[in-house]
Amino acid sequence: MLTLPEIIEFQARKYVATRLSVVIPFDNEVDPAFDELWDAFARAGVEPDGIEFMKFNLIDMPRLEIEVGMTTDSTLPLSGRLVHGELPSGRYVSSTYTGSYDGLYDATAMLIGWAKEKGIKWDVTPTEEGDLFACRLEIHENNPSIEPDPSRLVTTLMIKMADGEGLE
Repeated sequence: MLTLPEIIEFQARKYVATRLSVVIPFDNEVDPAFDELWDAFARAGVEPDGIEFMKFNLIDMPRLEIEVGMTTDSTLPLSGRLVHGELPSGRYVSSTYTGSYDGLYDATAMLIGWAKEKGIKWDVTPTEEGDLFACRLEIHENNPSIEPDPSRLVTTLMIKMADGEGLE
């Protein structure tokens, strides 16, 4: 199930993430990246209690640069693929999907199609390497360690709109 898209205001949030380059399908690479992230929180003695997300930085289908992360105000020492960053404030198109992660590709396509129909422009820069998004997120409201039934997983999709964009 996918909710109707809405435009929201989002305030900037600092984060720590594991950055990786992947090729679709990349399911087998996500859990080890989250494990690397959780290990960094544990080594720093910081409880991960922010927003859990996947951030899609660079898209050149089927190649992607993604970050699996957690918002936090704490400073963690970086090693390996870990990076600090900030989810930028601004206007986002948001929609919530309930169901197996297998359905996220189609849910995202529907969200993008809705925005295209409405004439909404993303905060994205075309580069030789692919489309570089200011912020394109899958926020995990729960995850399989909390909700073992895949049909009950809840993921919020959010894509930052270009500055000055929006429906009046």
